Amino acid sequence: MRAVILIPTYNESISIVELLEKLAKFHEKYSFDVLVIDDNSPDRTADIVDSLNNSWVQILRRPGKAGLGAAYRAGFEHVLATNTYTHVVTMDADGSHRVEDLPAMFSAAETAEDSKKCIVLGTRWMPGGSVVNWPKSRQLLSRAGTQYARIALGIPLNDLTGGFRIYSVGLLESLNLKSMTATGYCFQIEMAMASELSGACMCQVPITFVERVNGVSKMSNAIVIEALWQTTLWGLTRRLRPNADKLHYVK
Repeated sequence: MRAVILIPTYNESISIVELLEKLAKFHEKYSFDVLVIDDNSPDRTADIVDSLNNSWVQILRRPGKAGLGAAYRAGFEHVLATNTYTHVVTMDADGSHRVEDLPAMFSAAETAEDSKKCIVLGTRWMPGGSVVNWPKSRQLLSRAGTQYARIALGIPLNDLTGGFRIYSVGLLESLNLKSMTATGYCFQIEMAMASELSGACMCQVPITFVERVNGVSKMSNAIVIEALWQTTLWGLTRRLRPNADKLHYVK
């Protein structure tokens, strides 16, 4: 297994340093590189990462802020072009995804029924999973969002909006990534839906999600509305034109 961890950033100069320090402790045992995808952060996040001089960390500099989905798609394209890795990890820069949960996720990816075409989802809303420092209202919103997406799309997963994941390169190569349009956090829903349509092996691993301490959350009402609207449209499309939906996402 040869993994690369994609970490999108926008004004994460403090949290990204802390995250890379934690990842460094695991780097000797687990073979992975890191690709920081920075959307031209005004706080010079990319320059700060460069100054750390970590040989296993690269920077993908983008011209401006274009949303989470666009950042990840750019990262996928960059990684697939190298033909170097077997798995791609997606992870938030703000510390909400714990490095301590990576070993269990790596193990699930390696032992998956079809390890060459699989997705491993770090899952908050399952036995063993938990959330730290979230108010009840935020927990309810997240649970309700996942439940709505699960029912609308008919995908039996417990955390469709979570972003801590591992994709096999074989799975990513089977998808029409350029045809995806979601920009906000509903990108996570779109990727789960595309993975399911491709017939990928889907594994869920319980994680502990920790609310960020430094910086400002990127969540907004516009992102919630986009996710609700897009999920409704995808749900209708799956029911009315299931074959066309699959052809849209799967090569």
